[in-house]
Amino acid sequence: MWGKTMEVKIISEKSNPLLGRREVHFHVKHDQTGSTPPRLEIRRAVATALKIDADLIFVKKVETKTGKHIAAGVANVYDSIEKAKLIEPEYVIKRNAPPEKPKEEEKE
Repeated sequence: MWGKTMEVKIISEKSNPLLGRREVHFHVKHDQTGSTPPRLEIRRAVATALKIDADLIFVKKVETKTGKHIAAGVANVYDSIEKAKLIEPEYVIKRNAPPEKPKEEEKE
């Protein structure tokens, strides 16, 4: 549902070889969704636009201005998942992880 209604436009892309990543600024147009799309959907859309694996992308910030249907955001695209886990703060990694399904309690 989300992926069909979002358009991603890469605004700028800066290479940071010391940290093994690219810092990407983007705009996501989400006319028919109404609210800001979830980070996981934005990750997939940016990955499609950059033609890379979504696991290497960590969305740092997404912000929609009041009354607009365009979200501006910043993402870091790493060369490897190991570098990402070494450099990115734990809270950013958790925000970009898929939500865990609640565990069913064992019935006695």
